[in-house]
Amino acid sequence: MPVNPVAQHYGIEGIAERALAALRAANGPDAPVTPETLAPIDHFHGRGVLATEELTRRLDPQPGEHVLDIGCGIGGPARWIAVKRQVQVTGVDLTPQFCEAARALNAACGLADRVTIIEGSALNLPVPDAAFDRAYSQNAIMNIADKPRFYREAFRALKPGGLLALSNVCAGPAGPPYFPVPWAATAATSFLATPEETRAALEAAGFAIVSFRDTTDELHPAQLRERERMERDTAAPPLGIHLILGDRIREMRLNSVQSQIDDRTRTIEALARKPG
Repeated sequence: MPVNPVAQHYGIEGIAERALAALRAANGPDAPVTPETLAPIDHFHGRGVLATEELTRRLDPQPGEHVLDIGCGIGGPARWIAVKRQVQVTGVDLTPQFCEAARALNAACGLADRVTIIEGSALNLPVPDAAFDRAYSQNAIMNIADKPRFYREAFRALKPGGLLALSNVCAGPAGPPYFPVPWAATAATSFLATPEETRAALEAAGFAIVSFRDTTDELHPAQLRERERMERDTAAPPLGIHLILGDRIREMRLNSVQSQIDDRTRTIEALARKPG
């Protein structure tokens, strides 16, 4: 069976082993393995755990609820939300190596009973209808061409009245991003929609928009500081997302920052409700 090109982009072996070895090297052989200590490694998006905290406040899951993470990666946000909000989380991801790493890190954190990882596609979520109180997706849809189907599947998985929180990278007006970026080595696996197209696709899927914000301009100062830091400090830190994607992540992140500064990408945050 041919390898999915998106899974091939992300699929590096031994992620959990590298993450745990780096954690112990940095914090000591008896260092606790928790969602907090893993946070520099396992929140695979530009602003790390800070972005997860903001999304969690927006989604506001309540204790005992069941939450769906669409495009869960190695499970950092799922573990963090499960502990911080006392919920059950099911994560779905297309990349076998990410799912393997997520399960291993769940076990290392003692969260295998609270966070379930399923290998599967966001376009055909392997979950029942109306099974989740809330759902979220962080910077996953950039790899998906069929965005209407993505939103229809999220809609199907939610209970009536359920909420979907999104953090998306969108297309900017100044042309395509500079490749490689963290989600794609080339344009062949990068599919960006404009903010306007994103809002329209959510509404077409049946969602009612609760909030929708273009956050690009307010993030520019932090992006500039991040670019300066990466240009100044060429060595990788002891703990970081380079443990997921290797040394190529530095060029990818620099390109991602420059793409946003040059208005080749935009970022949005959205909250949508399934009526009912």
